[in-house]
Amino acid sequence: QVQLQESGPGLVKPSQTLSLTCTVSGGSITTNYYYWSWIRQPPGKGLEWMGAITSSGSIYYSPSLKMRTSISRDTSKNQFTLQVSSVTPEDTAVYYCARAATLRVRVRNRSEFEYWGQGTQVTVSS
Repeated sequence: QVQLQESGPGLVKPSQTLSLTCTVSGGSITTNYYYWSWIRQPPGKGLEWMGAITSSGSIYYSPSLKMRTSISRDTSKNQFTLQVSSVTPEDTAVYYCARAATLRVRVRNRSEFEYWGQGTQVTVSS
């Protein structure tokens, strides 16, 4: 059973960089061909796909966030990470990591992703 767990600070100040890590257990992030994704849900809004890194290391970003977002991975730790720079209060959200078998640039339904982390609340505030 694949499990994903997000970790990182729950509070980030405006203009700083938000950094989150997703630790994967029960399967390697480098095997087969999956899209290891970051998704967020601001309060009162829907799920927003932010980007993904594939099992082979290819990276895809949401066009609306591409300028501020960076995704990377540490294969020795079976982790992948998200960084969002120059954050504002509009970046306040629950952040999820998830796995999909195909590239999903929009999240219409949670079932489009096979596995999800429990989510972590990130608040941007001074």
